Amino acid sequence: MRIWQLLSLALAVAFVLLLRAEITGTLTQVFVFKPLATALVIALVFPLAWGSRDPYARLVIAGLVCSLAGDVFLMLPSDRFVAGLAAFLVAHLFYIGAFTRDGGFTRGSATALPLLAIGIILLSLLWPFLGPLRPPVLAYMLVILVMAWQALERSRTGAHDGAWWAAVGAVLFVASDASLGLARFRGDFPGSRTLVLGTYYLAQWMIATSALVRAGRLAR
Repeated sequence: MRIWQLLSLALAVAFVLLLRAEITGTLTQVFVFKPLATALVIALVFPLAWGSRDPYARLVIAGLVCSLAGDVFLMLPSDRFVAGLAAFLVAHLFYIGAFTRDGGFTRGSATALPLLAIGIILLSLLWPFLGPLRPPVLAYMLVILVMAWQALERSRTGAHDGAWWAAVGAVLFVASDASLGLARFRGDFPGSRTLVLGTYYLAQWMIATSALVRAGRLAR
């Protein structure tokens, strides 16, 4: 519990420093604090991933490692957007694998329909501006929405103690990527960096913490 608190505090500090660097355009600090923040999220769940026979934590940490790769691709000076998109797509596949550990793949429409509506609205806003990126962006949207769908289904059915944490994290991830897509393709807007980064790191922290709660390492 104490290690989780210390790492969470360190993550909060790294996030504040990263946000300041992003706002001021201090790229050298961005290159330090962005991967550091994600590495701290990995550190939250790392001991559990290799100390448990349950693959949930291992799948979560695999998703976090892929996310770290995506972070690096997206922060490089050269445009590596497609590579970053691919890394995060694989991350969401690992998260889907984790979330479907309890009860398998479920098809509840109560959680699917709102996500489908969000996807259609977002895609309609982005589609005219995507150009040749339409296929990869569409594929990515489908995967992240399925990820959120399965996380919400686990929470709806009370599959395990950490399901609520994962569900909130998944929804925040969708919010972060939606904000990023709008800022990138339709034009930046006030507070976009704070919104994108804030929801992103909170999402990853919630998903990582879900593994600890699920394993009984933290109180629900």
